[in-house]
Amino acid sequence: MIRGAVLGSPITHSLSPRLHRAAFSFLGVEGSYEPIEVPAGSLASFIERRGTEFDYFSLTMPLKEEVLLLPIECDPLTTKIQSANTLWKKKDGWSLTSTDGSGFIAALAHAGLQTFNRVLILGAGGTARAVAGAMDGISKEIHVLGRSSVRAPALKSSVTTSDFEYISWNSGADLSSYDLVVNTTPAGAADLLADSVRDGASGLLFDVIYKPWPTVLAAAWRDSGGKVIGGLELLLYQGIDQLELVLGESLDREKLATHLRTALRA
Repeated sequence: MIRGAVLGSPITHSLSPRLHRAAFSFLGVEGSYEPIEVPAGSLASFIERRGTEFDYFSLTMPLKEEVLLLPIECDPLTTKIQSANTLWKKKDGWSLTSTDGSGFIAALAHAGLQTFNRVLILGAGGTARAVAGAMDGISKEIHVLGRSSVRAPALKSSVTTSDFEYISWNSGADLSSYDLVVNTTPAGAADLLADSVRDGASGLLFDVIYKPWPTVLAAAWRDSGGKVIGGLELLLYQGIDQLELVLGESLDREKLATHLRTALRA
């Protein structure tokens, strides 16, 4: 039996339990998955106390950066973006990676989108770095709109091929000059930017939030005629990537994704 959990704080809103349980049922896998409240600063003690009970963990805020402090092997991608959302057991111990970036790219591919000229990422946390790293070399330009300049070096280190710029947060940002805008901020943080959405928006907004939905920004973007992809798509594909790692096999990703969309919206 496979046992997993999503760790973070707050955690009650997470749809990961529904997703992973539905996947287990669909795949005919005997498994369990639960949400566990793990506040900032307590991940190491939690792993020490209860790590032996589980085969894998999905990590959400505020643990995507904290987990890097643990003495656990991580892959080059995780080292580059300094963010991880997946902790799973292999024969020789725990291993660490991020499926946020690959899940993001898969969600775009499902929508028939593969190349971009200018990308703006809202926010500067772990998910933002995963998106920046995933878009590196795919988009010609990657700009990040962040609240703290302290995070600028980490974002810049996530981008080695595309042209990069870190912009101080302002509610009057010209969102119309980008063909892809990605909101990675916590719920409500980007609401004021909705006033910057102009009529006839032609670019794509990928809002990683899925609850509450739609966000104020997503609603304004859609009302102005722009296309929106919601956070459920990222949740789907990063979760499928996690399951492939844990199960050690390739899955029929689109068939599983179709099933999970129905399960998550039920």
